Amino acid sequence: MEYQVLTPALVAELETIVGPQHVLTAQRVEADVYADYGRDHTEDFHFAPDVVVRPANAEEVSAIVRLCHQHHIPITPRGAGTGLSGGALPIHQGVLLSTERLNRILEIDERNLQATVEPGVVNEVFQNAVKEVGLFYPPDPASKGSCFLGGNLAHSSGGPKAVKYGTTRDYVLNLQVVLPTGDIIWTAANTLKNSTGYNLTQLMIGSEGTLGIITKVVFRLLPYPQHTILMLVPFRREEQAAEAVSAVFRAGIIPSGMEFMEREAIAWSSDYLKIPLTLPEDILAHLLIELDGQDLEQLYKEAEQVYAVLERYDVGEILLADNATQKDELWKIRRNIGNSVRYNSVYKEEDTVVPRAELPTLLKGVKEIGARYGFKSVCYGHAGDGNLHVNIIRGELTDEQWNVGLRQPISEIFELCVKLGGTISGEHGIGLVQKGYIGIALKEANLNLMRGIKQVFDPHGIMNPGKIF
Repeated sequence: MEYQVLTPALVAELETIVGPQHVLTAQRVEADVYADYGRDHTEDFHFAPDVVVRPANAEEVSAIVRLCHQHHIPITPRGAGTGLSGGALPIHQGVLLSTERLNRILEIDERNLQATVEPGVVNEVFQNAVKEVGLFYPPDPASKGSCFLGGNLAHSSGGPKAVKYGTTRDYVLNLQVVLPTGDIIWTAANTLKNSTGYNLTQLMIGSEGTLGIITKVVFRLLPYPQHTILMLVPFRREEQAAEAVSAVFRAGIIPSGMEFMEREAIAWSSDYLKIPLTLPEDILAHLLIELDGQDLEQLYKEAEQVYAVLERYDVGEILLADNATQKDELWKIRRNIGNSVRYNSVYKEEDTVVPRAELPTLLKGVKEIGARYGFKSVCYGHAGDGNLHVNIIRGELTDEQWNVGLRQPISEIFELCVKLGGTISGEHGIGLVQKGYIGIALKEANLNLMRGIKQVFDPHGIMNPGKIF
């Protein structure tokens, strides 16, 4: 695809749309501030845009997109930059469209258990706002304290609560979207049922900014669960920890969180946070299991059932969190594993996912592949829904080993996922770094359908080009 150069005259037009203070260039702002717009949390990549534009509403987004469509200028939508697949990297330069000013919670409709928000609202800010009125928005990525809801939509993010409550896509009723031509549409209606034409809402969710820019979201909400029970379960064998996941579900229990952490993952995170945690030498993995609901007595009965299941395995002393502070610390350790790995080394994170009963086979396979190819991995993830994050540590690997030598073993990990009935990404998306592997999971017929959809929405190919396929 041939793109046009962003001329000074076009930059001046962008300034007219959003105001000069919201059009940033490398010459106008501090170098480190501008550099941040060219990276996300994906490895150590950096791609500087020609210009950063910060619109404040859908009409400004529309005017920017219409201008870029007319002049064939590439646009990369960006949220908070917490992504792990390179989806927000402006690899073709052009316009980086930041949604940071689209950050309002427009309405919380308590009568209908709905809320209307803009894409630049931080996930945890939204969760806390609805919690104040007794409502619950379950999707909670590890980066919930900093990630934007728009980015969550771009990848249909999940998080620990997905095992019981589903992912981002399960809570979206309607979207306001600016199409690559500049047109503004709503994709559906603010109703729980909708059988009116194609489901454009679900098509936009997970499209990684390649089909349009979301400017408003209508979410459905739930009543907030009043009670939780949290237990940290140590295992002497990693595979038994993975096996126990399916056993808990077969016993009729649906936890609100079931997280797997191998020894190094939990050790690195607790050290990083300086939260003391005793790890006996013979413990190789942990499950963090949460139960939630409105009836505390019923939750204790469910916890007893979980204990009965765990008795079948070689477990150490189970820690039952007995106060809010302890619960917060355990969740903080789990949510900061990615940050602790990043603190220790550059890494590649593979977002593998398989049917939950196949998790032990996947974990064993990942370790075997690492041993054959000579790399170390730190594994953790959402065991309850079969989503294992495989962090390949760079350590002492050479540039050649890191940039080229890992392609084959990563391919083998993904091939194993597909063989087990899974796929190559559960919540991080394909973006830039996984696009070379997408053929492992999808046939050419599938990809051609997707390319055709992209062409209908974005005939000039300006919207987040170079991502997915």
